[in-house]
Amino acid sequence: MSMSVSASSATPPAAEPSRSRVQLALNVADLEASVAFYSAMFGVGPHKRRPGYANFVIDDPALKLVLIEVPDTERGSGTQGALNHLGVEVFSTDEVNAAAQRFREAGLTAFDETDTTCCYAVQDKVWVHDPAGAPWEVYVVKDDDPAGHLVPVMTMAPESVEACCQSDPS
Repeated sequence: MSMSVSASSATPPAAEPSRSRVQLALNVADLEASVAFYSAMFGVGPHKRRPGYANFVIDDPALKLVLIEVPDTERGSGTQGALNHLGVEVFSTDEVNAAAQRFREAGLTAFDETDTTCCYAVQDKVWVHDPAGAPWEVYVVKDDDPAGHLVPVMTMAPESVEACCQSDPS
């Protein structure tokens, strides 16, 4: 005896998992304590460490967590001063370009960067700001460890003077 399952009662195939991940870049006053905390919280150590900087590549949940050390006077406590920027890491320049086109079609002001050095990596990206001014980037890492560990020189927008991933050199 054979059994058949109708199409309406069959379980649909699982959706293809997204290849992108959300990025959360936080300002921290104590990088070492923050690295220890987030290593314990997510069960993974940092993917990359540089002076005043660490990032984590977390599979579950799909997250790129970036920690940027800033002085106590800038950081504050609690949520005050915690957010540096937000992002979505994608895996091709075509995906960055598609996001830029989507932003512009929606009437958003977008700022493109090509072959820029940010977070100690060479990236292509596009920036937009939410209605409250929070900066969002959609980016692809083209070289995660460029020769000579190039100095990050990213601006988030033409009028901005803040860098995406530099600690205060003073």
